[in-house]
Amino acid sequence: MPADATNNSGSPIGRIRPARRPFAWQAPGPPPAPPASTHHLGPRGDEDLCFLSGDWRILQRLDGHRWSLDDLATAWMAADTAAEAPPRRIVDLGCGIGSVLLMMLWRFPAATGVGVEAQEISVDLARRSIAWNGVDERCLVHHADFRDETILAREKPFDLVTGTPPYLRPGEGAESRRPQFGPCHFEHRGGLEAYCDAATRLLAPDGAFVLCAGAAQHDRMLDAAQRAGLAVARRRQVVPRDGKAALFSVYALRRAPDIAEAVDDPPLIVRDRDGHRTPDFIALRAAMGMPP
Repeated sequence: MPADATNNSGSPIGRIRPARRPFAWQAPGPPPAPPASTHHLGPRGDEDLCFLSGDWRILQRLDGHRWSLDDLATAWMAADTAAEAPPRRIVDLGCGIGSVLLMMLWRFPAATGVGVEAQEISVDLARRSIAWNGVDERCLVHHADFRDETILAREKPFDLVTGTPPYLRPGEGAESRRPQFGPCHFEHRGGLEAYCDAATRLLAPDGAFVLCAGAAQHDRMLDAAQRAGLAVARRRQVVPRDGKAALFSVYALRRAPDIAEAVDDPPLIVRDRDGHRTPDFIALRAAMGMPP
């Protein structure tokens, strides 16, 4: 696509990423259903349109926060935890550009989804991605702080709550000035405690709350869950490369009285010592509709 191409409004058109797939690989899951015209949805000059699950796509800023391993592992844990009783109602707290929310809607085509996100730039990207994939009739994103109890006060309880909290408290490092990065990495609007409190408020009695937390945050995560009346039902550590320490963990939480003992899944090792994707990681990607 020419660099100076424009859409109908005269704005520059961003990058549309081609599919990188093995020959004859067929995209699984429900196909997207974009509207007849997608000019108003993007990508704009500072954005790209990338593949996510199956043939679904997501809009991202070229210089901003992009979906990552944290989102994929959280979405996989949520999908795997809810597989036997598919959720009808899903909410993603601090949904960002909508990556986890979109993967959940792809995995559970009968579910409705709600996202809550405080950064206006991310809300716009999420809403356009949702519309591009044709699921805007069963999904909406609120531009709000999920700690505000009035935002979802009239909603029925959710079967599945997800979240990918930032890993750092303000002052624990230098914040990037790039769009979206600061609040995505630093706890500008609360950390694990705020996510657990909101999940307890929104969760159906037999629902699950799935989130990720940095490897160094494990004890803090347990404390936050306990104070919110939740308990860990399941955990999986994520190791970026064989021989390295875990980078983060993904957790499935339920209301405390329902949990007798937590289950520790075998660690997910993303790459072997030679830097190749492991069979476990390839299988996880396949489960979320991604090519090997």
